[in-house]
Amino acid sequence: MTEKKKKKTIRMIPQARTPAHEQDPRERARNFLEVNRGYQIEDTLLEAERCLMCPDQPCVRGCPVNIAIPDFIQRITDKDFRGAYDVITATNLLPAVCGRVCPQENQCEGVCTVGDTLEPVAIGRLERWVGDLAIKEGWTNIPYIERNRFRVGIVGSGPAGMACAADMAKAGCEVVVYEAFHEPGGVLKYGIPDFRLPNTVVDAEIGKLEQLGVRFECNTLVGRLFTIEQMIDEMGFHAVFIGTGAGYPSFMGIPGENLNGVLSANELLTRCNLMHAREFPAFDTPMQPGKNVAVIGAGNTAMDVLRVSLRLGAEHVRCLYRRSSAEAPARAEEIHHAGEEGVEFHWLVSPVEIVDDGERNVRAVRCVRMTLGEPDESGRRRPVPEPGSEFEIEADMVVYAIGTNANPIIGQTSRLKLDKRGYIAADQDLATSIPGVFAGGDIVTGAATVIEAMGAGRRAARGMKAYLGLRDTDAVYQDAQADPDALLFGINRAEHGYARVREPR
Repeated sequence: MTEKKKKKTIRMIPQARTPAHEQDPRERARNFLEVNRGYQIEDTLLEAERCLMCPDQPCVRGCPVNIAIPDFIQRITDKDFRGAYDVITATNLLPAVCGRVCPQENQCEGVCTVGDTLEPVAIGRLERWVGDLAIKEGWTNIPYIERNRFRVGIVGSGPAGMACAADMAKAGCEVVVYEAFHEPGGVLKYGIPDFRLPNTVVDAEIGKLEQLGVRFECNTLVGRLFTIEQMIDEMGFHAVFIGTGAGYPSFMGIPGENLNGVLSANELLTRCNLMHAREFPAFDTPMQPGKNVAVIGAGNTAMDVLRVSLRLGAEHVRCLYRRSSAEAPARAEEIHHAGEEGVEFHWLVSPVEIVDDGERNVRAVRCVRMTLGEPDESGRRRPVPEPGSEFEIEADMVVYAIGTNANPIIGQTSRLKLDKRGYIAADQDLATSIPGVFAGGDIVTGAATVIEAMGAGRRAARGMKAYLGLRDTDAVYQDAQADPDALLFGINRAEHGYARVREPR
């Protein structure tokens, strides 16, 4: 009989959070290699020991896809690394991606019990280490799949689309993913630089989808080549999921936004990340980097633009944000990294005009200083301009990174019901106003995180399976546990009709 393990207490675990290995700021500011080098095996084992294995597991509830976090960490402690990968991928298809870009500090780590006294367990770094090991070792979890007659179309190959595609492929459907760009991956490819999320990692995770039988059709702009209705009525799809994200840029509407040298964050990042403009002339994507770059906004996308601009050779890169650093929506780690690399932060300033040089080019940004007043509807203190505080910041390039809106193409070319903001309206199962058409991720909620988009893709897949009448083991047995009357002769009523019976001849 095995000896019962002694319950851990906060005094028994390593007190300090295990640091990750990083490139030197002076070197990394001039290259696109990954900044965070992750853990070595000894770091991973040490950090795993910091988990208390809480019985109430608040970290699981804090995860949008409910990864069994203590379970996978326990397997790391037991050196069952493949087992840890199996636990994670039961609910999360992209551990190497999510371990890098998810805001764990606001999700699983934000509610970690250890964090009440010490720094929380580095759950994201542990997840990344397992995901990277799986890629290195070639691990996959391909279940036995019994094919059915249903065809499912996915519009958009970002995290929501990939998660939905995986679940529907595992359910036995033929799945085709349509991507507008020439490579799959969506925002993971065009929106996040290699120094934060290498494209090789995204490609490896996409390869696992292809092993499930998912087919990707790139260079296909749905809404222009064909419509959502045509997918259902003419192309033979029994169900469709829309996960196109929200990539339509926002601007402020101030004078000078039409000058040469003004662009959106999406344009700059797409040119550099997906179109390889940073390697010009080896690739023929033009990109005229500025010498004095001003980036408006302080979210994660703004941090990416600031740091990319440094790597493109800018001499001065400035972040302009109308609130203080405490209200900045970017991850603390991203702001810290940007500061280490030489980004100048101008807090409590707001642009009021982009000034030209007389030849329709950007010369400067005229700003006004702000103070923080009463909280607004978001709960943050509202910025209020200071009278007579206008000043200019020299700039030859201005990049807007103040959020995005729904791309209007799908809404303009289909009869889908939209909400007042222009996003697709969907119910709790993510079903839209067109029967058989589901939607999820940023195109429904507005900009959110990668893991939240994946959670939406999986929720839509559950709704799709119910719509198509496909057996969903998780849903069936959850219903049975909640309602004992759902059982008939010991079998859940929802299971009736699935046994094939042959009449004797």
